[in-house]
Amino acid sequence: MNKVIVFRYYASVKNWDFLLAIGEDFSSIPLNSILRTFPPNFDMENPPFFDRDLSWISFNYRVLMEAKNSSVPLIERLRFIAIYSSNLDEFFRVRVSNIRSIEQIDKKKIRKSTEVSSVLLTQIREVIGNQLEEYGQALQEILKALKEQQIIVQSPIENLSTDNQNELGKYFRTKVLAYLRPYVFDVSEGSPFLNNQLLYLALKLKRDDQTYFAYVNIPSDELPRFYHIKEGDIHHFVYLDDIIRAHIGQVLPTFEIVECIAIKLNKDAELYIDDEYSGDLVEKIEKQIKKRDLGAPSRFLYDGSASEELIEKLAEVFGLGDNDLVTGGRYHNLNDLFQIYNPTSADLEYESLPEVPSKSIDQAQSVMKAMEAQDQLLHFPYQDYSYVLQFFNEAASDSEVTDIYVTFYRMASNSIIGEALISAANNGKKVIVFMELKARFDEANNLKWSERMKAAGIKIIYSMPGLKVHAKVALVKKKDKIYGFFGTGNLNEKTAKIYCDYGLFSCDPRMTHELHQVFKYLHKRKEPAGFNDLIVSQFNAIDQFTALIDREIGHAQAGKEARLIIKLNNLQEKQMIEKLYDAAEAGVDVTVVARSICCLVPGTHGINVFRLVDRYLEHARAFYFHNDGDSELYMGSADWMNRNLHSRIEVCFPLKDEALKQQILDILELQIADNTNVVKLDMELNNVHRTASSEKVNAQSQTRELVRRWNS
Repeated sequence: MNKVIVFRYYASVKNWDFLLAIGEDFSSIPLNSILRTFPPNFDMENPPFFDRDLSWISFNYRVLMEAKNSSVPLIERLRFIAIYSSNLDEFFRVRVSNIRSIEQIDKKKIRKSTEVSSVLLTQIREVIGNQLEEYGQALQEILKALKEQQIIVQSPIENLSTDNQNELGKYFRTKVLAYLRPYVFDVSEGSPFLNNQLLYLALKLKRDDQTYFAYVNIPSDELPRFYHIKEGDIHHFVYLDDIIRAHIGQVLPTFEIVECIAIKLNKDAELYIDDEYSGDLVEKIEKQIKKRDLGAPSRFLYDGSASEELIEKLAEVFGLGDNDLVTGGRYHNLNDLFQIYNPTSADLEYESLPEVPSKSIDQAQSVMKAMEAQDQLLHFPYQDYSYVLQFFNEAASDSEVTDIYVTFYRMASNSIIGEALISAANNGKKVIVFMELKARFDEANNLKWSERMKAAGIKIIYSMPGLKVHAKVALVKKKDKIYGFFGTGNLNEKTAKIYCDYGLFSCDPRMTHELHQVFKYLHKRKEPAGFNDLIVSQFNAIDQFTALIDREIGHAQAGKEARLIIKLNNLQEKQMIEKLYDAAEAGVDVTVVARSICCLVPGTHGINVFRLVDRYLEHARAFYFHNDGDSELYMGSADWMNRNLHSRIEVCFPLKDEALKQQILDILELQIADNTNVVKLDMELNNVHRTASSEKVNAQSQTRELVRRWNS
């Protein structure tokens, strides 16, 4: 059993002083000695919780599994490689930085916290190190297979024709050279500085028998990472890095180039913003965005072929410790592989699928009229997100509409919804937008849109102290009717093409009245009278979910059928996990579909945990309660994480229409039955593929077929 899990669990539910009994070096202590300090009923084979970070690493490995999957089209496998790389970068920028920050805490206050974080960091490096070996093998296998399809990525420049080498030389001299900023350590004045996440070449130089060290930026943030050249039937994608390497002598003409390697620095990406009511939050956010590039190092990635002398010099110059240094390959930021497009066969990508129209909305020729007739449920990306855009455009132009309220967590950079709201304000509507400024990595874009909408006369309400607003909801008011939009995903037309989410349009008076209370709280800080239909974090989420689970426990104890299906992205909140354990122990059939983090240990009292990674990103949250045949089903924005249930505003909503409720249950059953892309999580955090029966079940492709049938 993993000792890190044990330590982290007891550190969270007891206190740090408890760990004094364990000793100074956790890794060297026999597990049996540690167990003597634990309660007698502690079950080492079924520990209560997985560590959240190790669980996330297990999820990212599931992404890597798709890159290794030979049945996935080649270009798509390359994209999974890019997703894995992007995920890992964010993990180091956020989670590893967070863990390492524990080491800065006063040891007199939390004497053993640094030791726990050190053990966990060692475990993280070991697991990720093993994954990266498989990652490199998978990438080379994909590149080899693409070469057989006459697509060469990472093409050596010297292998190109003279004409094409000349073309690259001209591109370097006329465009690339303008963006390069070389810095020679022992010549230039001032302290060297590396921007967070950006790419550099580190160099060892010679001149007049003296050794110098330098770096030069690879401007992949301003120029394409790849240059496409076609020679005959062969398509070459040449790295910008290699174009610079081939012409580096023109950048530093007075030096002899002895060594040239790629490097990259990840820095702490958390935003440290005081949760206070005074002060200008917008100004704080803007300052913290700028400070991101000044954050503490969380990972210094370098080419493993580098000489020891060069790495020692870089560590000295940038103030890096051994724990900061991570060996990588010739190229970093492989999320840029998303830029590789398919120039040849359609078989190299997923088949393009037309979006399924909504029969009832199209017949009504109006989203609002269709809503007035009955609730409308849309399934993204299987259905066209333009219905959401149509809803906001109708609201902007309808003379009877008086008020529009919207929450934004991540806006699209070219948001049509934002444009519709500006039009609504120009048409005399009262438009109130709650803009979350603390949406990680989207703060700058959200600020940009806030300023545009504010200039158009829209009232912008910014982040609440101590809270994030993660709800995905909107409200449109007429004099005699209120229209509500309830979503599981962001109001973002770009992500709606690749994220599996749901959007419910409803005029249900109880739901829209309660949603109006949510907006009053956000707008005027007016405490809601209470919620009966909606489940809203900060008010009734934990109590209501607990009551729904307790009801299933009651049915099981009475000998009735009892069943729960919990589908979400992340499951970590201790109280909710323990309640699921209670339910399963009482005889409730508990199934969890958790895409990413899952701190619940599968197999505990028979609980099954499934993970689905496929063509689209599973993003929707759904909560099914059998209730002795009178089932209830909720959907919404809330994962069961500490942050979602304790420090965010989230909205979950019921499906009242029996037909719509059955649609979601059918999809959940498909995901549980999937034997092609769903894995079962085991007690060691392994992603275990099922043995496919004679009849294959693929949840996403069959969901699309169901959506088509429901709208035929």
